[in-house]
Amino acid sequence: MLNSLKKLIVSALAMVGFVSNTHADISANGEQVILLHGIARSASHMKGLEEFLTKKGYKVFNLDYPSTSHTLDKLTALVAADITKKIRADKPVHFIGYSMGGIVTRAVLNKYKPDNLGRVVQLASPNKGSEVADFLKDNWLYEKVYGPTGKQLITEGAGIDELLGKVDYELGVVAGNFSIDPVSSSLIPGDDDGKVSVESTKVVGMKDDVLVYASHTFFPQNEDVQKRALEFIRFGKFLAKEE
Repeated sequence: MLNSLKKLIVSALAMVGFVSNTHADISANGEQVILLHGIARSASHMKGLEEFLTKKGYKVFNLDYPSTSHTLDKLTALVAADITKKIRADKPVHFIGYSMGGIVTRAVLNKYKPDNLGRVVQLASPNKGSEVADFLKDNWLYEKVYGPTGKQLITEGAGIDELLGKVDYELGVVAGNFSIDPVSSSLIPGDDDGKVSVESTKVVGMKDDVLVYASHTFFPQNEDVQKRALEFIRFGKFLAKEE
């Protein structure tokens, strides 16, 4: 009798494990996510987000690209070519771009949108440009560090609106309102994350937006930011927003 009860319990636990694993597989179902880092950063800055999404069952491509070496137009072509080589055509592909990575994402989707596009998330991206870039654009050190793309991130965008195009896909925008850079924040009107104003992250055509208490520098590592990005990828909206 005791052995029979043990077998029943073991079988039940095995079934629970099977159901849990099956549910995890279904939630992602082999879907792909492209991650694009910000200016003067690398894929390592997005590693925490990559690991978070991988654990949720997604196939994650955390791309490196020379963010300070070319204009946005050239970067767009380079990134698009890299994506084409990596992704599968039979599974949805989502995009999550941090800061300038979100701008590059829009440019890629404007010119090279894949047929299997899923949803798109921008993390603290300056869709309307950066007042910090306005202030520093003629500084030789700024140009040396951030290259030609740095000058294109000004609030009057150097004509990049045509490059970015209209948002005609499901886009979720995550903005931050915590700053660890009071000097930069003094240049930015309204709430900001130390580099980008909340207002600048918004763009016509976005499906939803949400505010997170996070600083720009550590945005991709912030657990709340990661959860919000996953929410939009999964559901096409942000859940239970703070008032």
